[in-house]
Amino acid sequence: MALLEVRGLTVSYGPILAVRGIDLDVPQGQIVALLGANGAGKSSTLRAICGAAPSAGGTITLDGKPLRRKPFEVVRQGIAMSPEGRLIFYGLTVEENLKAGAYTQKDRTAVSAGIERVYGMFPILRERRRQQASTLSGGEQQMLAIGRALMSSPRILLLDEPSLGLAPLIVETIFDTLQAIRDEGTTILLVEQNALMTLERADYAYVMELGKVSIHGPASELLRDERLIEAYLGGKNRKHPQNNR
Repeated sequence: MALLEVRGLTVSYGPILAVRGIDLDVPQGQIVALLGANGAGKSSTLRAICGAAPSAGGTITLDGKPLRRKPFEVVRQGIAMSPEGRLIFYGLTVEENLKAGAYTQKDRTAVSAGIERVYGMFPILRERRRQQASTLSGGEQQMLAIGRALMSSPRILLLDEPSLGLAPLIVETIFDTLQAIRDEGTTILLVEQNALMTLERADYAYVMELGKVSIHGPASELLRDERLIEAYLGGKNRKHPQNNR
C-alpha cells in the first residue's frame, strides 16, 4: 500500500472538469512527479489533495485512512503544500514566516529544531532571518516557501512549480535540496514545469493530459522515451526544456 493513494479523483469548477477520475500512488520515501501541458489538471490535483479545491468524486487516503477535507486538518494529518506563486507573508520576516508554518506544532523545542533544519538546508535564509520576506530575491522566496511548508514536519510535501521563474543555478539548488529532503524521509509529490530535470531527479512520474493520466512509470524509463519527450515534455532538445505547465 502506498503512503498516499488517490482513486477516481474528479475535480470540477462549475461545468468545467479539470481532473477526470485519475488514480495516483505516492509511495513512502519517493519523489513522485506530475507532468503535462498547461491546463492538464496537475495543480488542481494537488489542490484537491491538500483540501484547497473540492473534489467532485473519488477517494484520497493517507496510510489507508481517508484524508480530511479542510486544509488545516490535512496539515495535521501530515501533508503540507508549497503553492505556486510561493504565497509567503511579505510583511513578515523570514523567521516569522517559518514560525507561521509551524502553527500545528505546540512544542517550542520542535519549532526551534524545525527552523534550524530549514536553515541547514538553505543557509542564505539564516543570513536573511530578520529581513522582511518582501526584500528577498525570487530564489530566496522560493526557499522560504519550501521551508515554511517543512515547518509542520509533514510526511508528504506537495510542491507546485518550485522552479518557475528562477535562474538555472537556483533551480539546481532547489532540486538538490528536494533530493536531500527525500533522503531524510519526507515523501514528495511534485508539479513542475522543468520536465526533463524533474525526470532526472524523481523516482516515478505521471503525465497528465486534459485531466487524465495518459502515461506513468519509473522516471528513468520515461526519460528514455523519446516519443514521450517529443509529444509531452517539450521536444528533443534536453538542454532547453520548454515550459510544460
